[in-house]
Amino acid sequence: MFIVGFFYRVSMAVVSGDLVADLGLSAADLGIISGVFFYAFALAQIPLGPLLDRFGGRLTISLFGVVTTCGSLIFALAPGYLTAFTGRALLGIGTACVLMGSLKIYTNWFSLQEFPRVSGFMIAAGSMGSVFATAPLAFAVSLFRWRPTFLAITLAQALVTLTVFLIVRDAPTDTAGLTHRTPDRGGHEQSGVVEVWQLLVSSPDFWLVALIAFFWYANYMVLLALWGGPYLRETVGLTRSQSGSILLCTSLGYISGSLLLGRAIDRLGGSLEKTILCGQSLLMVVMTAMLGPAEHLSRPLLASLFFAVGLVSGSGVIIYPLARKLVPLRYAATAMTGVNFFLLMGAAVMQHIMGLYINSFPRSEAGHPAAAFHGAFRIPICGLAITLALFSARMGTRGVDAGNGSRTA
Repeated sequence: MFIVGFFYRVSMAVVSGDLVADLGLSAADLGIISGVFFYAFALAQIPLGPLLDRFGGRLTISLFGVVTTCGSLIFALAPGYLTAFTGRALLGIGTACVLMGSLKIYTNWFSLQEFPRVSGFMIAAGSMGSVFATAPLAFAVSLFRWRPTFLAITLAQALVTLTVFLIVRDAPTDTAGLTHRTPDRGGHEQSGVVEVWQLLVSSPDFWLVALIAFFWYANYMVLLALWGGPYLRETVGLTRSQSGSILLCTSLGYISGSLLLGRAIDRLGGSLEKTILCGQSLLMVVMTAMLGPAEHLSRPLLASLFFAVGLVSGSGVIIYPLARKLVPLRYAATAMTGVNFFLLMGAAVMQHIMGLYINSFPRSEAGHPAAAFHGAFRIPICGLAITLALFSARMGTRGVDAGNGSRTA
C-alpha cells in the first residue's frame, strides 16, 4: 500500500502535460492540484496519532485505504479543475496514515534493535512507487492515456486495501482479528500527550528538525513529484518518455541512499546530526544545477545528476530517529507525526509557490522560459541553505546530541 501511495505522491510530474491539455490547467492550477495532496496529507497527521492509538494500525490503514480508492477514482474521471482538486485532496488524506500506521504496527512486531532497519526497508520499498511513477508511468500513459492508467491503479489500490484488512495483524497475539489496543487509555495518558506537545513546541531542537524536514522534502518533491518533469521537457528539451527516464534515476538514487544510510551513519561516528547535515548540504549543492548548469549536461551526466539528487535525499530519513530522540520512547509516534506534518507541508507549500512564480512568466508554445524554472528552484534551495546554517550553529554552540539526550533521560 505504501508503494501505491508513493506512486500517487509523485505521479503528477509525468502526467502534468496531459492534465494541462485535457483539463485546461495553467501552471498555477497545476501547482495547486499537485500541492493539495501534500496539504491534505499534512493536515491528516494531526488526528492520525489518536486514531492509531484508539483503533490500531490495521483498521485505520484499511479505512484510509477506502478513502484513497475513492480519491483515485474521482481523479481518474475528473472532467475539470475542481474535481481533480477533490480527487487529489482525498488521495492525500487516504495515503496519510500508511507509513505512520505501519511504524506503529512494527513497534509490536519488532524489537527496538530491529525497528530502525525494518523502517528503512519500509521506506526503501515504498520508494518503488516513485519508480513506477516515472518511466513506467510515461510508457503506460503513451499506450493507454492517463485516465485508463489511473483507473487501473484505482483497482490495484482497492485490492491491496482489502488484502491489508484481511491479512495484517496489529500484534503477534492478535490472532482473532481484533485491533490491538494500548493498555493505558485513561486521563493520565491524555495528560501525557498534552505534556509531550508542550515539550516539543518549546524545544528549539524540534523546530530545527521540523525545518530540515520542511526544506529537505520540498527540494526532493518539487523535482520528483511535479516540476522536474516540466523543467526537463520545456527547458532541457526532452520528451515525456525521456524525462520519465531521468526522473527514474532520482527514484533509484533515493532507494539506494535509504539502504546505504546505516553505513553512512557508521562512517560519521554514529552521529545522526552530522550525517543529516552532510547529506543535506550535498543535496543543496546538487540542486543548484537546476539553476542553469543542468541544461548543458549530456544525457548520461544529466541522469547521474538526478541520481545524485535522490541519493543524498535519502539522508533526510534521519528526521524520524531525530524526532524519536526528542521525547520519551512511549511518545515517539507523536514526535514523528509532528515532524511528518512539516515534511508534507514543505512539499505542498513549495509546489504551490513555485507554480505561482512560474505562472508569472509568459508561456510560449515551447513552454515557460528557463528563467521561470531557475527562479522557482532557487526558493527551496535558499530555504535549505538557511536551515542548514541554523542547524550547524546549534550543533556548534550547544550540541544537538546533548540536547536530545537530556530529553530522553
